Amino acid sequence: MTGTTKTLGKTGPTVSAVGLGAMGMSGAYGESDDAESIRTVHAALDAGVTLIDTGDFYGFGHNEMLLGQALRDRDRDSYVLSVKFGGMRVPGGGFSGFDGRLAAVANSLGYSLTRLGVEHLDIYRPGRLDPEVPIEETVGAIAEQIERGYVRHIGLSEVGSETIRRAAAVHPISDLQIEYSVLSRGIEQDILDTCRELGIGITAYGVLSRGLIGTPRGEHTADDVRAAWPRFQGENLEHNLDLIGRLQPIADRHGLTVAQLAIAWVAAQGEAVVPLVGMKKVSRVQPAVDAVAVSLSAQDLADIDRAIPADAVAGTRYPEALMGNLDSER
Repeated sequence: MTGTTKTLGKTGPTVSAVGLGAMGMSGAYGESDDAESIRTVHAALDAGVTLIDTGDFYGFGHNEMLLGQALRDRDRDSYVLSVKFGGMRVPGGGFSGFDGRLAAVANSLGYSLTRLGVEHLDIYRPGRLDPEVPIEETVGAIAEQIERGYVRHIGLSEVGSETIRRAAAVHPISDLQIEYSVLSRGIEQDILDTCRELGIGITAYGVLSRGLIGTPRGEHTADDVRAAWPRFQGENLEHNLDLIGRLQPIADRHGLTVAQLAIAWVAAQGEAVVPLVGMKKVSRVQPAVDAVAVSLSAQDLADIDRAIPADAVAGTRYPEALMGNLDSER
């Protein structure tokens, strides 16, 4: 994938046209294997993937420690680390809220730098909006860490247009991380336009709709958090799988799998839109790299729109309790 890059907005870093999403390496989507995960990180870097996304709350810090091990012998300038912070966890695996206070920013950053074994993070972002802390304060706290040399760029995650504008008034924002796929197109209502207006990139997660696209039926096990999510339930699941099946003829046109077509579709949404593909096995790397090398025509994009209209998906992105944490959905 040498030479295939994108720049995140007006002020962000230049990264590979596809990024590695590391959350699945720490048990969120069922069993994971540390040795295979490390091989996957190495395979991705060797294939030209430079953007690696994690969160300090993935696996209660396990994900960062795993990446620290995988990246130990790699040139620090050869990859871009994007880290989310602020998610507060409880024993048993749940979340108890988000902490965006100034002191929490410095504290979380210190732990992340230590677990990852690096001296700076390329992009640092609150994982969600803390409803008790103005976004200006959180962004200002990260800006202080930029001045100290510990962070290079500020990102946001799952926030709406008003919050984006308020944050950007304090400090340049490199990118917004948000779910975006052929099944999840809510950002097209206004958030995408806001980011384009302000020169902010998009790092899109959930490009395979959390595995609805490209995962064999029945593969989600009881310890996989998706098993309880609305889009994976009963009639919703049947409806959504039917939608995805409509993409097969378009994928066949290009010799792609439906999953690769879904990745290519996200990559085609703009020069500053980078799909983050969840990878925990080496076998996931090359298909993702190949997908972003595909050029979809205007006819392809129109056919995909007809196959899956923007509001066709059944079920919300998360269970109701978690939807309340999304400033982007308000």
